[in-house]
Amino acid sequence: MTAYTVRAALAALVAAATLAVAAGPGVPAAAAGAPAAAAGRHEQTRAAMDAAVAGGVPGVLVQAHDAHGTWRAAAGVADLATRRPPLPGDRFRAGSISKTFIATVLLQLAAEGRLSMSDTVEKWLPGTVRGHGHDGREISLRQLLNHTSGIYDYTEDPALHLQGKDYLAHRYDTWEPGQLVAVAMRHKPNFAPGTSWGYGTTAYVLAAMVIERVTGRTYASEAERRIFRPLGLSATGLPGTDTRIPHPSGRMYTRFPDDPGRTVHDITEFNPSWAWSAGEIISSPGDLDRFYAALMRGELLPAAQLKEMTTTVPSPDFGDGQDDGLGIFRATLPCGTEVWGHTGFMPGSQSVAYTTRDGRHRLVVNFNTDWAGDTDAAAYVLLAEFCGTVPPASPGR
Repeated sequence: MTAYTVRAALAALVAAATLAVAAGPGVPAAAAGAPAAAAGRHEQTRAAMDAAVAGGVPGVLVQAHDAHGTWRAAAGVADLATRRPPLPGDRFRAGSISKTFIATVLLQLAAEGRLSMSDTVEKWLPGTVRGHGHDGREISLRQLLNHTSGIYDYTEDPALHLQGKDYLAHRYDTWEPGQLVAVAMRHKPNFAPGTSWGYGTTAYVLAAMVIERVTGRTYASEAERRIFRPLGLSATGLPGTDTRIPHPSGRMYTRFPDDPGRTVHDITEFNPSWAWSAGEIISSPGDLDRFYAALMRGELLPAAQLKEMTTTVPSPDFGDGQDDGLGIFRATLPCGTEVWGHTGFMPGSQSVAYTTRDGRHRLVVNFNTDWAGDTDAAAYVLLAEFCGTVPPASPGR
């Protein structure tokens, strides 16, 4: 799986977790209802990591925090050539987890009275969202953040070359945000604003463009000033057109669906500008853990804005048990535990970051391949940590 399935893959995580417990072969029924406290010493989480590697994932990196403290673990290898293991401080492409950061900055601006979530896109980006039925006068900033705008997802357009192995010839292409939005405007919207729900990328490019219009600074500098520096997130960055991942880091691996030989490609270096604010972020387990803990504890948003962020709408494409807030999802797991967070996909990387609402039990996971998204590996790690579910020996290869 590569970038071409980013949108589809996000829909699978909690649905897979639910199905894995409800009907998955090899999952003991008793484990399905195990309380979250059963994960306190992380034996099941370790088993789920090992099962992912046994199922074909090169490497897994995990950080969890609960009442017992912080636990860090790795399985497999970070580099298929050198066989070095994943390290706790390794950086990786965290993909759509960046959406929580963007929503946080936009809500901070709302708290400062510089904009309102009810503002239209047209107010801040006049004439930008027009064409083939798109109309920024009818779309609010809130609808951008909770995926109810109906705006077409530009990543589904062949112009991005995200559909197969021809991506290799375009991995260093540079895209400007305005170009990405213009690609989306070539298509009809998916639905009228506010009438349905559909996960998409274009909306978060527009959200960052609004940040830049309101502040007069780049969205990256605002994220740095408002979040990265105050929280000490020294391993987190927004690379722009830089093709590299800063050290320390492992390698990232992909396979292409139109390659019958299923060749494994090292895809670590590429230009992430096609994802921009919707997915370019690079981070580490420790930094993402710190971010979500601070967010849920009210360190980044006043109570009113945090309440708005965590006010959800149904996200039917993602199946039962998951709703969408502003840049964050709420998932009710089969054991009854409610967690908040986001998943992220980029070529060669799948990431998961979830926390309980009080921020006391948290989990960050990275797989150094995107083909893990074709399995239930992430779902089993999530279930193992928050529900104590025992994974099968090799989940869903």
